[in-house]
Amino acid sequence: MDTPEVAGITRRRALTVAGGVVAGATLAAHAFPAFAAESQDADAIVVGHGLAGLVATAELAAAGRKVLLLDQEPEASLGGQAFWSFGGLFFVNSDEQRLMGVKDTYDLAWQDWQGTAGFDRGVDDPTGQDYWAYQWAKAYVEFASGEKRSWLSGLGVQWFPIVGWAERGGGLATGHGNSVPRFHVTWGTGPAVIEPFEKKVRAAVDASKVTFKFRHRVDEIVTTGGVVTGVRGAVLEPSDVARGKPSSRTVTGDFELRAPVVVVTSGGIGANHDLVRQNWPARMGTPPTYMVTGVPAHVDGRMLAITEKAGGRIVNPDRMWHYTEGLRNYDPIWPGHGIRILPGPSSMWFDATGKRFDTPDIPGYDTLHTLRTITASGYDYSWFVTTQKIIAKEFALSGSEQNPDLTNKNVWQLLSRIWQTPEPIEKFKKNGEDFVVATSLADLVTGMNKLTGDNLIDYADLKRQIEARDREIDNPYTKDVQVMGIRNALNYPGDTLSRTASVHRILDSSAGPLIAVRLNVLTRKTLGGLQTDLSGRVLDASGNPVPGLYAAGEVAGFGGGGIHGYRSLEGTFLGGCLFSGRQAGRAAAEATAT
Repeated sequence: MDTPEVAGITRRRALTVAGGVVAGATLAAHAFPAFAAESQDADAIVVGHGLAGLVATAELAAAGRKVLLLDQEPEASLGGQAFWSFGGLFFVNSDEQRLMGVKDTYDLAWQDWQGTAGFDRGVDDPTGQDYWAYQWAKAYVEFASGEKRSWLSGLGVQWFPIVGWAERGGGLATGHGNSVPRFHVTWGTGPAVIEPFEKKVRAAVDASKVTFKFRHRVDEIVTTGGVVTGVRGAVLEPSDVARGKPSSRTVTGDFELRAPVVVVTSGGIGANHDLVRQNWPARMGTPPTYMVTGVPAHVDGRMLAITEKAGGRIVNPDRMWHYTEGLRNYDPIWPGHGIRILPGPSSMWFDATGKRFDTPDIPGYDTLHTLRTITASGYDYSWFVTTQKIIAKEFALSGSEQNPDLTNKNVWQLLSRIWQTPEPIEKFKKNGEDFVVATSLADLVTGMNKLTGDNLIDYADLKRQIEARDREIDNPYTKDVQVMGIRNALNYPGDTLSRTASVHRILDSSAGPLIAVRLNVLTRKTLGGLQTDLSGRVLDASGNPVPGLYAAGEVAGFGGGGIHGYRSLEGTFLGGCLFSGRQAGRAAAEATAT
């Protein structure tokens, strides 16, 4: 169904406006100390200059507010983790979907979201962990079905016309996964998503509405009489490190800044493996001893505890999104730098001992189920066994820097994917320590065992499993669920054109050479976080707003302390930053109106 509209006002917009009015009333109801108004440094302080922070700052500045934008990193890292992203965005019933013959609706998307999220922690209880997460999820799916695309398009953002099909689920219609392709790759990848908001903020800097405060590490959110009145922390020494590289933590001074509103947009915990393990849930098995890192070192989760100390409530800390197809980067930017393979459906997937995974542990189907299967195996890694024909058509690498054709908007380089394997993938095949290439299965197994040093793979057993799968190729029908999935993918024009190799035997020499890829667990997203209402106001343990305190982006679980629930449909992380940053920025601007 379409998002209901009355006199041009959507339900979501009505909630936003109402939330802003309530936020303003809440702030007005608390008396600030007599000196506060006189000593204010700005109308609002935004902590974190990633995508959510830029969006919130742009909204505040557009409303005429004076904003201080703080971050512990240097200017080179403006835009945060979003810069490194593939630029995937979740839209419903988009122009691109219709071009590809995809029939999508709000009802189908909301069905998929609920089946994926599995909200089960007090959805109907205003103090429940999932109460606001559910409200945010519903509002976000309405946003993705309505104005999200037109809003971004109006800012100059464009998308690659072939829509990707991520997280296919593989269960029941009401279960996990996207029923249809919804992963829209931004033309220009992550940097192009950031660009319009960075331009807005830099224009506001020129207009003296925004002041950047790089190398300002917030160590405390200041409260006075239960009301947030500013922040204090340490000034770090100047740094000229390149984007993503670890910067110095040498302190050269301290600071205290005052404003009636503080918006926290500091990101998640993905680079802090200690915090990842501390919050790792029993349902996902034992945390891996070794993991690669999908985010720069500054994604450290510090502001979660700092905001909690100021009265904010953290919910769903055990919900995370870590990938199972991580590669050790042969040319790392940050410590432990991992790159994810975004796979098509055809590679065979085995555990460390060479046992083939069962459904739904198929490439691209159910990330967290596969993660549980890997941890249950007793090892930290798994294997793809595949062919050159498959990787040429199906492998994509996460990251703007791994997709120069899309990132640089180079049409001819993009078209070259039709007749050759993309250069970044060939470089990983040649230089990456996780790749084994061989012309025979026996040599492949020898290389796999040599790579890990544990001789877990038995040649005869691996050969038996691959040959059994290969026999299923001779007919257009099969009992092998993965082969069914390949044929299902080939019914979608987008997959036929760019993401799925034609069905063939793994041991067909004409499709070779054979390739084995060791896959590591890669840390990435924090799905829980600070609980917020639909205005982005941070709530306390009793469910009441902390006056003057807002949050957006990953630190808030992308909205409400966990908009995704237990699992993601993909393409929803950047979108969550955009939506929650916009909500918080607009509500904070309303709350500070005079």
